[in-house]
Amino acid sequence: MVEALETLWGKSRERAGGRTNLLLAHLLDTTAVAELLWDGFLARATRSALDEVAGGPGRGRRLFAWLCGVHDCGKATPAHQRLWPEGAEAVRRSGLTWVESAAVAGAKQQKRWRHDWAGGLLARELLAEAGWDAEQLDWVWPLVAGHHGAFPSLRDVQEPRSAKGQLRGRGAWRRVQQALLDVFTQEVGFGSLGEVEPMAVPSRALQLQLSGLVVMADWIASDERFFVGLDDLGLVSLDASRERAASAWKALGLHGGWGALGVPGPEAFRDRFGYAPRPSQAMVVEAARRMGGPGLMVVEAPMGEGKTEAAQAAAEVLAAKFGADGVFVGMPTQATSDPMFTRTRRWVEAIEGELASRVVLLHGKRAFNREWKALLEDADAYADEAFCGVDEFGLDNDPYGVESEVRGVPERQAPAEWFLGPKRGLLAPFVVGTVDQLLYAATRTRHVMLRMAGLAGKVVILDEVHACDVYMSQFLREALRWLGQAGVPVLVLSATLAPAQRTALGEAYLAGAASREEFRVEVPAPLGYPSVTAAWLSASGEPQFHVDATDSWREDLGVVVQVVPEAVPGAGTSREQRERLQAEADVRVGDLLASELVDGGTALVIRNSVARAQSLYEELRGRFGDDEVRLLHARFTVARRADLTEECLRLLGPRTPRPRGGRLILVATQLAEQSFDVDADLLITDLAPVDLLLQRVGRLHRHEDTWRPARLRVPRVFVTGFEPREGREPAFAFAGEAIYGRHLLLRTAAVLPGAGEVWSVPADVPGLVGKVYGADASLLPEAWQEAGEAACREQENRDRIRAEEARKFL
Repeated sequence: MVEALETLWGKSRERAGGRTNLLLAHLLDTTAVAELLWDGFLARATRSALDEVAGGPGRGRRLFAWLCGVHDCGKATPAHQRLWPEGAEAVRRSGLTWVESAAVAGAKQQKRWRHDWAGGLLARELLAEAGWDAEQLDWVWPLVAGHHGAFPSLRDVQEPRSAKGQLRGRGAWRRVQQALLDVFTQEVGFGSLGEVEPMAVPSRALQLQLSGLVVMADWIASDERFFVGLDDLGLVSLDASRERAASAWKALGLHGGWGALGVPGPEAFRDRFGYAPRPSQAMVVEAARRMGGPGLMVVEAPMGEGKTEAAQAAAEVLAAKFGADGVFVGMPTQATSDPMFTRTRRWVEAIEGELASRVVLLHGKRAFNREWKALLEDADAYADEAFCGVDEFGLDNDPYGVESEVRGVPERQAPAEWFLGPKRGLLAPFVVGTVDQLLYAATRTRHVMLRMAGLAGKVVILDEVHACDVYMSQFLREALRWLGQAGVPVLVLSATLAPAQRTALGEAYLAGAASREEFRVEVPAPLGYPSVTAAWLSASGEPQFHVDATDSWREDLGVVVQVVPEAVPGAGTSREQRERLQAEADVRVGDLLASELVDGGTALVIRNSVARAQSLYEELRGRFGDDEVRLLHARFTVARRADLTEECLRLLGPRTPRPRGGRLILVATQLAEQSFDVDADLLITDLAPVDLLLQRVGRLHRHEDTWRPARLRVPRVFVTGFEPREGREPAFAFAGEAIYGRHLLLRTAAVLPGAGEVWSVPADVPGLVGKVYGADASLLPEAWQEAGEAACREQENRDRIRAEEARKFL
């Protein structure tokens, strides 16, 4: 058996730095990396959960290391050993043989039966022979079979009959496979395979997280720069692998997050953010302190209230209480992720200076973010490339090796290079990115386990969740189920959350925490605004709630809302007529702005489509000139949009001095709707559902110390984009109806105040949202009722179809 172990190869010379890497060496390399993951990367909550699975405190580390190391046991089969001619010849000389035939080749090609699937089969059989219970076998073998990113079924891992044993191996192969696992197991520190058996079955969420950590350990241990091949069995040992792993760990600069974080005291908020907490912020932090277990916190507060700082302070409390080691902040768009990246770095730096260098920005256009680019100036050219070959033989979508020499790695002021590669970003300790990074964790996609491994062990903050449509909401709820089962504390932030959505989010999280498909529960409604709603399960599995509300730190704004009617082209209108009506609408807005800004001031105009924004911009630029008008929408190139966004935030930001008599008009699309910290004197907006309309109102008179012309000191909103019609329902501009549907637009139009009436913001926000998203048909005037019923049916049908489409991928 020893001679066979001296020839079984795990990595070919071409992928192991010029020397063959024996299979046993790679298993032990991965084990050594797993030990370092345990010691310097895993969250306290994850270590505690694995200790429980292994049978008690202090027992999880060795089990975790064994589970990571055993992943490639399936390479001890002809299915793998036959793939590299040079290695195959050496294996044959050791006495291990197989028959090459058309049937074998056909079976392999047809079923793609390869070493990961073979490993699942071997693990299942050999561990069963060692006396493992079936319930333990059932969760361990998929870790092996799925370590290349997708979990096969038990039927999949069976060797194809047409192969006649020539892929799995017959005769001496069975004894060699047993010997490999025995030698490996003893080297890790167990007396036998039977001694490895876990004592408890982990939750599905922990299984998925563990699977991702197995992949992570394998990828690190496959980096040929630090794990050059070992082809002499006499040099292979766990101690030797530990030396290699320590060198790799140091060179890659891998770190965890907070580590041992104490529960912050009352002074922490001022230390982090430079001011005493406002009533709503203190309320949120206190709610976090009162939670008896990991749970969901829904924070509802008006725009400009300081929800972000409240969530960050609460996250610190939750992390300390429940053993989280980092944070994921999910934003609705790339544009809103960029400023949040800056704010998150500032926050964690206030906790501990070196933590700011461990924050990763994660979205598809991050290369255009100036702060991110500056951080990575010392990064290698291939930092965003896949490197370290995991396997070079026919495994699609796996990272392949990139030719590279080992070189000294200077101390970095940026996230560890390893986290910059594809599919690894969420594994970094502190991550700011678009919410879709989290939503993908709820999809049936390749390497989804890496996403769960990245989210578990963190506190998750999701901002502006009302921006999720019906389709996205299916994935959000699925993600909350997994996070609930994983014991991940989640903070959900919104200025305008519909009551039904609050309940749905709470039920999804509690269902996961209870490991149930559904969890119907009455989530208490807050009795004020701003508010916090916290939900978790008691030790006995009963739902617990903490609900609180307080006053805003600012007095209510009395916002005057006026309708600016717009002639809307009907069906069958010619292109020339549509263009004429659009031009007339633009002129009307231009006249309004000229009148309102006669003494200077700033105005924000939000259109529901790029075409409408561009058309209006051309009209206004002709009137006011290039110096006084800006345009911002999503169709600019990424670099140009980033520059324009930065300029708009600077010109209209809270700390920018306003020249008296000067004018500035920003024409934008929905990019300016949320997490966009500008302060306008005047708002003109297309009609949108009331929650989004209120979000837009949040850009108006945002800061009290901003100078404003006398005529603009009363906040006013002009709503356009629709045509009120006497005795019947209004007509809506095509862009708004296409995006939002007639149902919500009709109900929003019904709550617009009449002449001389105002919205009191934020006091009126919960009531307005509740009315529009409620089911009371009497909200609509009698003349609109028939159209409202038809629009409601149409919306329900559209929502059902979208939800069904989403469920196919959950």
